[in-house]
Amino acid sequence: MDLVLRDARVADGTGGASYRADVGVTEGRISRILREGEGPRLSGARVVEAAGLVLAPGFVDMHAHSDLALLRDPDHSAKAAQGVTLEVIGQDGLSYAPVDDPALAEVRRAIAGWNGGGPGDPSVDFDWRTVGEYLDRLDHGFDGQGIAVNAAYLVPQGTVRMLAVGWDDRPASGAELDRMRQLVAEGLEQGAVGMSSGLTYTPGMYADDAELTELCRVVARYGGYYCPHHRSYGAGALQAYEEMVTLSRTAGCALHLAHATMNFAENEGRAPELLALLDRALEAGADISLDTYPYTPGATTLVAMLPSWASEGGPDATLARLQDRAEAERIRYALEVTGSDGCHGVPIEWDTIEISGVSAPGLGALVGRTVAESAARAGEEPWTTARRLLVEDGLGSTILQHVGHEENVRRIMRHRVHTGGSDGILQGAKPHPRAYGTFPRYLGHYVRELGVLTLEECVARLTGRPAARLRLPDRGLVREGYRADLVLFDPETVAAGATFAAPRTLPTGIPYVLIDGRFVIDGARRTDVLAGRSVRRTRI
Repeated sequence: MDLVLRDARVADGTGGASYRADVGVTEGRISRILREGEGPRLSGARVVEAAGLVLAPGFVDMHAHSDLALLRDPDHSAKAAQGVTLEVIGQDGLSYAPVDDPALAEVRRAIAGWNGGGPGDPSVDFDWRTVGEYLDRLDHGFDGQGIAVNAAYLVPQGTVRMLAVGWDDRPASGAELDRMRQLVAEGLEQGAVGMSSGLTYTPGMYADDAELTELCRVVARYGGYYCPHHRSYGAGALQAYEEMVTLSRTAGCALHLAHATMNFAENEGRAPELLALLDRALEAGADISLDTYPYTPGATTLVAMLPSWASEGGPDATLARLQDRAEAERIRYALEVTGSDGCHGVPIEWDTIEISGVSAPGLGALVGRTVAESAARAGEEPWTTARRLLVEDGLGSTILQHVGHEENVRRIMRHRVHTGGSDGILQGAKPHPRAYGTFPRYLGHYVRELGVLTLEECVARLTGRPAARLRLPDRGLVREGYRADLVLFDPETVAAGATFAAPRTLPTGIPYVLIDGRFVIDGARRTDVLAGRSVRRTRI
């Protein structure tokens, strides 16, 4: 054997009771599991004494925004150090494939706040256009060696609509819908595992349910799943969840609810209503799962708060409206008085909007302050500050939105279809700590400190359950013949180091992480191994 992990406590990803065992690895796969008392100890070319450590499958981040980070940062310790061995990218309906040249330029601007890669950013060579070419680029990675962790991809419905319809808020024509169906089918044929939507982001939010249902029928035909960021997490949140459940059932498509939260004052204490809705659908035969991050604040871009009509026509049209006094006043009224659809139908509270990152270096002083705080320092109204920031930063500013409820977070993570996702935005001077801390926070805070989940239950939600959603035949469990994507952690010390004050701090208590049997983290240090590749849809 190449490697033996000796005397580990194995939490195998099923949720069943853990057990002590030696685990052998040969040529990147788990070749032997010898339970305590079954025979003499295993031996191999290298032996890691794992007494006191938990051996689990590598963690699966079901909602990641590492679309460019995987190509730009070979270290990628933000995820590798957490024990993440697979990320699902292409989220929220906006990413970089499939595209043509004009669409690529537009999407680069639209989500620079999520991923960088905006106009003039030379850090990534955008040498792909199709989903297959993007996945090939991930396989090639850095000098042909690969990437830091594995990645699966969702076809982004907003990008598809951008290609077929543009940025117009109108129904798609028959020909345009046919093209969207074709683009989704091609992406799935080339290896995508499903389709995402961002239904509070333009232009994807301009699609009606009939259009989305037709695209989901394509996804279902290929055995993929639909992953919507649905139309509201605030006012009307329950109706938005119900809309997605109904839509997916009509299409016959598996549904995975992205960052399934219940935020804003309107939804405090209402998680049981969401869970009852899901339980009714599950009992009726629906195929549903969800992911959450173990924090209360959300994170997105500042421009995402605007009403959808303000973004019709694309980034240049949005900037033009912001610089027009009458149009800017219409935007302010929608934000502050009626509640814009971009802010989930809730009037914005500027003291909950913290600037976490900017694209223009001269605006760095605003980072770490709420819009209300910066406005008070400048002696002006918050909208004046926000409007100026949007224009001067070219719509590239990212925010934290402090509107969540801890009780809702805990209730939702206990649900039987729950999985873990960081929704980690890696851009900005002070990103959300979930990007660096989600998985150790689950294990340290919610398992060890609070007992919200048992260790075995939590591991299953981070490994076996997401692997089943992704239809991965040989990942997500500690089982003979499975790929040796594994993590060893100390259940007594594992913890997120990342905080809101120091969000890029790495976790503690995770000394070993392996991908395909190769050490990505060894002795709590990042190696130079690049064992990650694209993980493509399993054909049915």
